Amino acid sequence: MASVNQLIQDFYTAAQARDFARDYNFRVLSINTPGVTNAAGQPLTFSETSDLVYVKSAALPEREITNVPVPYMGLNFNVPGNAVYPNSNAYTLTFYCDAKSQIRQKFEDWSRYVFNDQNSTGYYFTPGPTSVISLVQLDNQMNAIAQYNLVGVSPRNVGALTYNIAGGTGETVEFTATVSYHYFTRSA
Repeated sequence: MASVNQLIQDFYTAAQARDFARDYNFRVLSINTPGVTNAAGQPLTFSETSDLVYVKSAALPEREITNVPVPYMGLNFNVPGNAVYPNSNAYTLTFYCDAKSQIRQKFEDWSRYVFNDQNSTGYYFTPGPTSVISLVQLDNQMNAIAQYNLVGVSPRNVGALTYNIAGGTGETVEFTATVSYHYFTRSA
């Protein structure tokens, strides 16, 4: 019989040596929108210190290898296919809304830059390799352990702001921003 070393002491030893990732060990490092301008014609930028600190939650992206079944004599052989990025068409970031809605307005401006329904114009071409959202995964001392770059980012949805006029308790208001991307890269 095989030896199975998965006892409580083994778990404890491994946990001490490797620790655990925490749900707050993650940051949005940057959102790059090269060439994008706001309503006033100025470059649209997201500041790490004044905008991205308002990111409440996001997730590391997924990557999947498709399965290609190859039937032979009644048996399916499972052969690896191409890479796909699940939910790359709808990657969502949740933001705390700042008091003047400046961050949400930046996403609105970016959305209008891509397609302006007032005059049916916009930059609705394939987003380039410099349109990137950079995410950083952190250890428990807040040191970067991996950086993920979502490549070819463009806006898809600027979420609603919900207010509770009659029964509000002063809770912070949040909104979501949904973007699409082509693929992601990772660096250590």
